[in-house]
Amino acid sequence: MTIRIVTDSTADLQPEEAERHGITIVPLTVFFGEEAYLDNVELDNARFYSKLQTSKELPRTSQPSPASFQAAFTRLIEKGADGIISVHLSSKLSGTYQSACTARDTLPESLRKVPIEVIDSRSASAGMALALKRAAEEARQNLSLEDIRAHLVDQFLRTHIVVVLDTLEFMRRGGRIGSAGALLGNMLSVKPIIALKDGEVVPLERPRTRGKAYSRLSQIIADMGPLQELAVVESNQEVGLQLAEALRSVYQGEISHHKLGSVLGAHTGPGTVAAVAVLAHS
Repeated sequence: MTIRIVTDSTADLQPEEAERHGITIVPLTVFFGEEAYLDNVELDNARFYSKLQTSKELPRTSQPSPASFQAAFTRLIEKGADGIISVHLSSKLSGTYQSACTARDTLPESLRKVPIEVIDSRSASAGMALALKRAAEEARQNLSLEDIRAHLVDQFLRTHIVVVLDTLEFMRRGGRIGSAGALLGNMLSVKPIIALKDGEVVPLERPRTRGKAYSRLSQIIADMGPLQELAVVESNQEVGLQLAEALRSVYQGEISHHKLGSVLGAHTGPGTVAAVAVLAHS
């Protein structure tokens, strides 16, 4: 049985990495004013953060259309897929998951014989990427669609994301967090710590400095218990290395590094860094 894996660009998989694992990416769109760019296709990370620093307008983002997902599903089915698993950014942060569901449900009848499982990851970035790469490997090993789906859902339940922001302003303007929290954060000149819990953004703490924020984030990760995997997601290499160094005080295993893409970066801002922890099976 040939199972294919589909995701969107908020998984922050680089194109060559996705190709190596056989993962199809449907990109979201990033807007700077009237200029539109397909995420990580027409606008890579370096160009995005450069534009973010110089643009007078804050970027906006838009989910892929159902037609974009239908094109991806159709192409994979025509190439022989016996089943498709489509994994997407938390539905509480974006309409991308719903767009993929609409695409599946409105495929021509001739294509509907191929099962398509659309999964709301309740996660983002490396929280998706780590699970997706494992799913792609299982697909190569000819595991069933049902088993791969079950393993994905299980890993997402064990995945925790904790983020240090340089400012809450980008999330406030994007409507992802209340304006009162943003105002307080800016007044205190703090480095806010937020988390993704049950698929939505929740504020945790407001340390005064970046160093204190990294130390506190590391303690939060340590308190989670034994880990299967730990990753750092970075808007730039400097903050990624700083957080990884802090995490080494509580975790002795390998820490992988992932680039924070344009879509998520548009809502969190420059200087953002995150830890993605996958808990070990109990």
